Amino acid sequence: MDDFDRFWECANKPLDSRLTIPADIHHTVTSLPPEARHDRAKFNEALRMVQETAGGNSALHRP
Repeated sequence: MDDFDRFWECANKPLDSRLTIPADIHHTVTSLPPEARHDRAKFNEALRMVQETAGGNSALHRP
């Protein structure tokens, strides 16, 4: 499962679910135009750019 899948799993969760996603994933998807949010390649490229911009902030880098 990649971050694109993780976001959509969280977005489609039941209302009583405690599932959350990291802030960088949320920021990435909300920064994309609505029509691009379902495009895995655009999402992953935007997330890569956010993570590169974060530099040494390890909170934004997951294995």
